[in-house]
Amino acid sequence: MAITTTPPPATELDPDKLMGFVFRAVDEVGACLNGALVVMGDQLGYYRALVDYGPLAAPELARATDTDEHYAREWLNAQAAGDYIDYDPEAGLFSISPEHAAAFTDESSPAFLPGLFQIAHGTIRDTPKILEAARTGAGYGWHEHNTDVHAGCERFFRPGYLANLVNGWLPALDGVVAKLERGAKIADIGCGYGASAILIAQAFPNSTVLGTDYHAGSIEVARQRAAEAGVDGRATFQTTDSTEHPGGGYDLVTMFDCLHDMGDPVGAARQVKEILAPDGTWMIVEPIAGDRPEENFNPVGRVYYAFSTLLCTPTSLAQDVGTALGTQAGPARIRDVTTAAGFTQFRTVASTPFNNVFEVRV
Repeated sequence: MAITTTPPPATELDPDKLMGFVFRAVDEVGACLNGALVVMGDQLGYYRALVDYGPLAAPELARATDTDEHYAREWLNAQAAGDYIDYDPEAGLFSISPEHAAAFTDESSPAFLPGLFQIAHGTIRDTPKILEAARTGAGYGWHEHNTDVHAGCERFFRPGYLANLVNGWLPALDGVVAKLERGAKIADIGCGYGASAILIAQAFPNSTVLGTDYHAGSIEVARQRAAEAGVDGRATFQTTDSTEHPGGGYDLVTMFDCLHDMGDPVGAARQVKEILAPDGTWMIVEPIAGDRPEENFNPVGRVYYAFSTLLCTPTSLAQDVGTALGTQAGPARIRDVTTAAGFTQFRTVASTPFNNVFEVRV
């Protein structure tokens, strides 16, 4: 059916407002390109060299990282132009502040940023596939994305889990820590590279964790990470769909930043209800969001809506049912999923600048 429209009446443009927007757009193009430059600086060791060796000129940075001086020079200038690093024009040297150094080189810091840039960089590279899918309503599976998406996701969320999971989120759940200390059975559904499962296994040696994910490549990495951490006997991993899970009687079921990606979140919730012990707890960690769109019109919400368009929604649409909750689903929609599956208790127990944490019980 053809759409007919009446052209709006001509209006006089405000040239200052127009050019203000143009320069804002120029700044955003710079930011878009800078995403690739941050990945470059992270992977070539440029940020680390500025931390380890102090103020450097381009030839020194190139020698320190065994890279070409021309690329080092342009990268340094671009980073200084964006205020990511500092430049001393008299000495001709570039340096990085302690705060920015922590953000770019300390993977244990909750402010660690390269993972966020890496997942964004990988997501943008797959945009041509999303353009095709948007024309037809098809999906594009998580497993189809490039490795920067998978690795970047883990690198972005893991520092937050490291800072909050054991010391904040688990203690906020009613009676769960005591169970974990005595020895509990845990299922970590949608475990990805296994960061959350490994952290739980390290903190609670009397407990066992089974991590599952439909992406076989992630499960392979998770097994390697568990072996490296020395917990592979208590943190095991298996490839399986979110609506099918081996075993039952789990004292704790966890889902970290993945429920909104599932094609059938209600089906997954019903599966959780089936495998939980009678007094078990389901912990859902989701991207921070309000229930109304306008509550998410802020820098974090903008990033998450972008990921939702290019990554999370296509991932859900690629699966059976294809509910496509979206990355900014909000607590009310997450509660609706749990209620539809037969759960009766739902509460928000914690939040960070990037996540909401929910406790769900029968």
